[in-house]
Amino acid sequence: MLKMLSRVGFIRTMAVRSQSTASFIANMPPCDFVPEKYTGPSHDAMKQLRQNHLSSGQLTYYKDPISLCQGHMQYLYDLEGNRYLDMFAGIATVIAGHCHPKIQEATLSQMSKMWHSTNIYYHPSIHEYAEKLTSTLPDPLKVCYFVNSGSEANDLALLMARLYTGCMDTFVMRGAYHGASPITMGLTSLSTWFFNYPSASSIHKIRNADPYKGPYGGKACRDSVVQADRSCDCQPGQCMASEQYLEEVTDALTYCAPKDKIGAFFAESIQGVNGTMQFPKGFIKGAVEQVRARGGVAILDEVQTGFGRTGEHFWGFQGHDVIPDMVVMAKGIANGYPMGAVVTTKEIASVLSRALHFNTFGGNPVACTVASSVIDVIKEDKLQENAQQLGSYFLLELAKLRDEFEIVGDVRGKGFMIGVELVADKESKVTLPADQVGAIFEDMKEMRVLNGKGGVFGNVMRFKPPMCVTKADVDYTVAAFRQALTNHRERQAK
Repeated sequence: MLKMLSRVGFIRTMAVRSQSTASFIANMPPCDFVPEKYTGPSHDAMKQLRQNHLSSGQLTYYKDPISLCQGHMQYLYDLEGNRYLDMFAGIATVIAGHCHPKIQEATLSQMSKMWHSTNIYYHPSIHEYAEKLTSTLPDPLKVCYFVNSGSEANDLALLMARLYTGCMDTFVMRGAYHGASPITMGLTSLSTWFFNYPSASSIHKIRNADPYKGPYGGKACRDSVVQADRSCDCQPGQCMASEQYLEEVTDALTYCAPKDKIGAFFAESIQGVNGTMQFPKGFIKGAVEQVRARGGVAILDEVQTGFGRTGEHFWGFQGHDVIPDMVVMAKGIANGYPMGAVVTTKEIASVLSRALHFNTFGGNPVACTVASSVIDVIKEDKLQENAQQLGSYFLLELAKLRDEFEIVGDVRGKGFMIGVELVADKESKVTLPADQVGAIFEDMKEMRVLNGKGGVFGNVMRFKPPMCVTKADVDYTVAAFRQALTNHRERQAK
């Protein structure tokens, strides 16, 4: 009898929640787009096909993953035509919006002429795009090598750096993500992405410069409209935390590399997979100076931060007041079409002429056409300006949730590169348990908002939307997040 009453109570609770969720979804910003009727395999059929024919190692989100079949700008649609607000952009990739009409038109036009031609022949789009891409970068970054992904690009950058310097020793930051290929796994420094495989030969990890959870941090460390909730005695223009973390760089270079030279230093302008971790102001510049003093090359990974996502600048490294020796890019470069690139100096690029090096698909006509139209759309639709203005508003609205909820420990980021760290309580900063983070994440999905998770413990909510989102989209996202946090508080009170 008690079990029956308990079951009835559960059903009533779920019915109320379902009604409440439906009422909430009704407030989603309107959209006139009507998706095509889907006629393919069912959700359950795809589940079975996946179990039979796809690797079980492929990560999926949610207890019951969503099956998506169509996209339009900042929205995605499932098999039943339900609309979701995409606040993760295919992991910071669909930078201009799903199926953007100008990009789609350019793509179809090129596909009607020539899909593929390897670089043993000339074709117009690779040359035109190389000129357009390098026009966004400062001198002497003027030579491109096109590949198909960020992992490939970082792999190539490491090869070129080691050939150029003649030194294998490479330094990266803890918390970094630079890919998951057999080589780039060594550059990555998040245990969740490691296999028991020898990939980190002569790669050294530097203690991360985290102003929120690290040993040093203050009230004005970040280049952001929102700061970590920590105190410090820094004077205007000073960041003691940055200076202290730079001592960690000095220590690593002193003890982990040959006395006369190092090979390379890799860093993301903002760590993406590690929960949008921002370095203190002046840290990247100081680290690059130390690396160059030892004969190494500085490689900035712009896979997530490039193409205007941080708002103030087209490239994230510009916010650190440095010009790297090599820039690695992918994801937003072609709005979801597989493409990556390394851009460097003529001198460094020349090392690849020592032997044959070839990439069958890198820089193919369709990829370069797509990527070229992406740059046009970023400028014409003022997406970078939107990232700066609306991204700052988004951050400030999320900061209000930090003040409202004990479990919101930190809000950080720049432009549309945003992370919200969930903790057990603000004082201890202990990671919120995974099951509680998961429940909040599921609630966001139920309210039709798709966002990501990050950090080594998966407790950072990541918001990296298509840069075409509107204020109404941001307001809806913040309202959904507030509701999800409220649901969590009510669950914990029972």
